[in-house]
Amino acid sequence: MRSTLVIGITALVGLLALTGCGSGGTKTVSVANTLSASTGATNPGGVTAAQTSSTSTTKTESQPSTSTQTTRTATAPAFTKETSSGEGLGHAVAVVKAHGYTPEDTTSYHPNQTLQVLVTTRTGSADGYAQQAFFFVDGRYVGTDTSTPSAGIKLVSQGDTEATLAYRLYRPGDPLCCARGGEATVRFQLNNGRLVPLDPIPPANSSTGASRQ
Repeated sequence: MRSTLVIGITALVGLLALTGCGSGGTKTVSVANTLSASTGATNPGGVTAAQTSSTSTTKTESQPSTSTQTTRTATAPAFTKETSSGEGLGHAVAVVKAHGYTPEDTTSYHPNQTLQVLVTTRTGSADGYAQQAFFFVDGRYVGTDTSTPSAGIKLVSQGDTEATLAYRLYRPGDPLCCARGGEATVRFQLNNGRLVPLDPIPPANSSTGASRQ
């Protein structure tokens, strides 16, 4: 029996030696392939459990957007004027009446012009020979043509900043009904906010020359 055991062991050693010589090298067993084969799972990417990638999530806080609004300020041209509200014809008539005069013709008042004018007669005048011209700038009362009334005034022409008046002229001794001195035209112009006459204004009375009454 001992000889039989020895023979078996010898045969086994020989078989192992024969197998190693026939392969020509050392046989390497892949652990990964053995694992896949044993579990029956496929791993096409070659990624094992130890190689699981972790995803890093970065939280981004949205910053409030700041919008800058730019206000553009434009300077109005020097010739642009803003007319005060409520200072139209009604206001002008009220001013005239407050000074004791009545407008002769309200159609001569042009609210769209810078300079407005109303030729008036003293209220309650028995003969109607006491007249004055009231001037307004953008609806604001600025004064009369003269400090004392004239016997007769006529509005000849007017523009945006200029008006022309015609004064009836009397020679010495002429009655109010019958003026023989003709007429004198005077241009009034708005200059830097002031109303100035461009022509000489006839005197109110004269013993030697023509006058307004």
